[in-house]
Amino acid sequence: MKKGFFLKLLAVALCVGWVFGFSGFASADQIKLGGIMDTTGGTSDVGKDYAIGMDEAFKYFNEQGGVNGKEIKYTWFDYGYRIPEAITKYKLLKRLGVLAIMGWGTGDTEALSPTVNKDEIPYISASYSAHLTDPAKSRYNIFFSSDYSTNARAALTAWFDKRWPQKADYGKRKPRFACAYMFASPYCSAPIKAIKDQAALLGFDIGDDQDVSLFALDTKSQIMALKTFAPDVVWHGNTTMSVSATIRDAYSLGLGADWIVNNWGFDENLPRLAGEAAEGVMGATPCGFYGQESKNMDIVVASAKKYNPSVPQNKRLNRTIQAWCDAIITVEAMKRADSAGQLTGPGMMVKGFETMNNFEIGLAAAPVTYTATDHRPTTGCLIQEYKGGKFQVVERVDLKERWPDKWEKEWLGW
Repeated sequence: MKKGFFLKLLAVALCVGWVFGFSGFASADQIKLGGIMDTTGGTSDVGKDYAIGMDEAFKYFNEQGGVNGKEIKYTWFDYGYRIPEAITKYKLLKRLGVLAIMGWGTGDTEALSPTVNKDEIPYISASYSAHLTDPAKSRYNIFFSSDYSTNARAALTAWFDKRWPQKADYGKRKPRFACAYMFASPYCSAPIKAIKDQAALLGFDIGDDQDVSLFALDTKSQIMALKTFAPDVVWHGNTTMSVSATIRDAYSLGLGADWIVNNWGFDENLPRLAGEAAEGVMGATPCGFYGQESKNMDIVVASAKKYNPSVPQNKRLNRTIQAWCDAIITVEAMKRADSAGQLTGPGMMVKGFETMNNFEIGLAAAPVTYTATDHRPTTGCLIQEYKGGKFQVVERVDLKERWPDKWEKEWLGW
């Protein structure tokens, strides 16, 4: 009799566990969000700070009342920058009944895009691939930042505007341009077509690409190959660790070129790792650096100190800021959808994100606008350089303002 009683009790317990832990159940006062982060894989040099920043942001918002009084239950996993693992974690989060997912890399975000569109689950990722900005193809993909192609076009344009006129050969020949990035990485290769298009538009001679791994510690062979072309400027599309290794080797081997870098390779660790080779490097900066004076920065810094006091302040990066920017637009979209009585995936898109028109994030990020036909958040990017021991503004390049027809008719989605 006792055995039968305990079997019944176990059955009830399992049923309750399934309902509350592994089903789509959520109480009326709770919203489930998921996260797929890289804290151990190929981009963990920038992913760890992003992951803890995201967690801190949702803790803060819950203390401020959540989403119109509803608590955010945020559950995230490390996927080690492996696409199959990201797909596994996505399926788990879907079974958990999450309303939306905070994603990470370009390869996994692009691989999951057809699935999240079919499932109608908003996917707010740290991949800013321009491939994800056309709602006709990727309806449920969103991010706060200027996309990688916009970053690349803006960085090359800023160099052309500000650096090229200072060169001895200015006016005597065309400027020479080349790219260094990991060929097999969807993140690294995403903006290459766009930046070469921009180079052709501005009148550059374009040299051969150089394949540089995300894990690279020695890039001397690539630098020697670049020396035969003698570029004036090189685009680096990797993350900070391999960018630092490359510019160190270029400095020691006397390449003599300037460097422009995508946002994930341009942070507070660059001068720490590259030393004097970092002087003059320019990069795309879609938001402020950690602690840099701007609206809402005090909240971010106070939250970091409160929720993760064991992480030294001088180790925090602008990746925390990027995470907060994505969290802020997500919470805002949920509030708007909830107020409209449509706190669902489709409701978040139509009544949330796509009602944002020049929405102010703060944190030195550009205001964001999303429409049903265009998910490019902004029309340009702020380009900064590391000079004299600090990051300084070079130029904010607004592509829509300078090339309105190309922006409207040609450049969406790539």
